[in-house]
Amino acid sequence: MFSTVTTVVTVAVAVALLLLLLSMRESAESAFERGTGNMHLLVTKEKDRLTSVLNAIYYTAAPSQFITWEEYQSIQQRFGGGSFGPGALQFLIPIQQGDSYRGFKVTATTPEFFTQFSHDRDYAPGAPSEDHEAESWRLREGQFLEGDFETVLGAEVARRTSLRIGDRIHMTHGASDFEYEGRGDVHDEFEWEVVGILEPTGSAHDRAVFIDLGSAWIVHAQDRRELEAGGHVETTAAEVTDEDRKITGLLLRALVRPGRQMSAATGSIAYELNRSGFTVAEPRTEVARLFEIVGDVSGILLGMAVVVMVSSGIAIMLALYNSMEQRRRQIAVLRVLGSSRPRIFRLVMIESALIGLLGASAGVLLWLPASVLVSAVMAAEIGLVVEASLHLDILGPVILGAVLLGCLAGIVPAVTAYRTPIAVNLRPIG
Repeated sequence: MFSTVTTVVTVAVAVALLLLLLSMRESAESAFERGTGNMHLLVTKEKDRLTSVLNAIYYTAAPSQFITWEEYQSIQQRFGGGSFGPGALQFLIPIQQGDSYRGFKVTATTPEFFTQFSHDRDYAPGAPSEDHEAESWRLREGQFLEGDFETVLGAEVARRTSLRIGDRIHMTHGASDFEYEGRGDVHDEFEWEVVGILEPTGSAHDRAVFIDLGSAWIVHAQDRRELEAGGHVETTAAEVTDEDRKITGLLLRALVRPGRQMSAATGSIAYELNRSGFTVAEPRTEVARLFEIVGDVSGILLGMAVVVMVSSGIAIMLALYNSMEQRRRQIAVLRVLGSSRPRIFRLVMIESALIGLLGASAGVLLWLPASVLVSAVMAAEIGLVVEASLHLDILGPVILGAVLLGCLAGIVPAVTAYRTPIAVNLRPIG
């Protein structure tokens, strides 16, 4: 009995692991796509498209290259008219990244970030709410960016820092959490007031701190002027020059026809920008490329899960084989009572199939808390909500595979039972 229970548990763990990997792989790709939002293109000066997407949208690191404000205005003027026709751009939103707050990346941007760009890829800016189900950014409390030195916090930032509306904070130069130890280059000359806290989006944006772009320029103008003056100076918006008006990326969406999400102008815009020396990435394409890159790792993990499944099949075989050794006398009695050898063979095969089925059923039950735990860890550590779900095209083959594996594992014990001699095993004990 103990060996049978142990074998069922082994099969359950293997099935749960396999289901977890299969369901998480599909859900993780959807979660990453959720963060790309409704932009068509991401324009940067980074050397690699995938790196630019990971930095700008998933906040993995600080960008290393800048776009000047003059270049931004040139793009806006060029593709808002001319050969592309008036209004060729739905939005062109500048962002600047590089600072942080307690390890959370800071994105400086304009109010259009919250009114035009959306974390939801199906959100259509300016469309009546009844025309689509998607909603843009939603506030848990407070308001969006309206004035200088205001900040809006992602849901995960607010949860981990316990900041509230009205609190004042200082940003840190660079992507660092050294301010915990008092060693970071903190912009202590300027305070930002928390004016809004976002509802969870289920994307990496929950781990971001958003500030107004103009205030970020003032802070970096202060750094430049103090370096030039060799001491402390007072800086306002009037002292900001074009040299200070740097941005690290542009979120671009071309004008689309009502009811559509893509634009025929996107390819032409990307081609022209690439020719002009910019790095142009289509976020959803880069996410797909990312999963191609990690596909080999995913395959290795799935292979390991299959090996565990095969190991559980060997455990079924050993458990039943040892059981047959101990039940030879019972098998001989059944033979005397009229059971044929084929029937004995079928009974053992049915038993092995039942062990596989029980293990698979227990594995499905074990998968549920395991998936909840893994989802919670991923949400806490990387800010992505990965809601694993089981579909019949995953669940069916895994359960069927566990039952078939049990049947295969039962062949050797069944043959052993089939060949059990009657006379030898009915001799009196002792």
